[in-house]
Amino acid sequence: MSFVLKSSFDYFSPLAYPTALEGGLSVDHLGHSSVRYRIVIFESGASEASPAGTFTHVFVTRATQKSCPIPGSIRAALVKLTEAS
Repeated sequence: MSFVLKSSFDYFSPLAYPTALEGGLSVDHLGHSSVRYRIVIFESGASEASPAGTFTHVFVTRATQKSCPIPGSIRAALVKLTEAS
């Protein structure tokens, strides 16, 4: 189980429905029990991001809600997002 520990976004230009969007996601930091993602969103075809930011997940045990190591299968998938950066 994981909780969002922190999120932060900067907005550079407005987006509105029904604008088509494109996005990107990568892993900025992969720790023992937490991961920080980087996300960017573009108006379709644009070269500059409209919003960009990060969010951090911390993995916890369900019973105690104390931090715990990232499960192996999830870590393996996150490593792929790190390598794609």
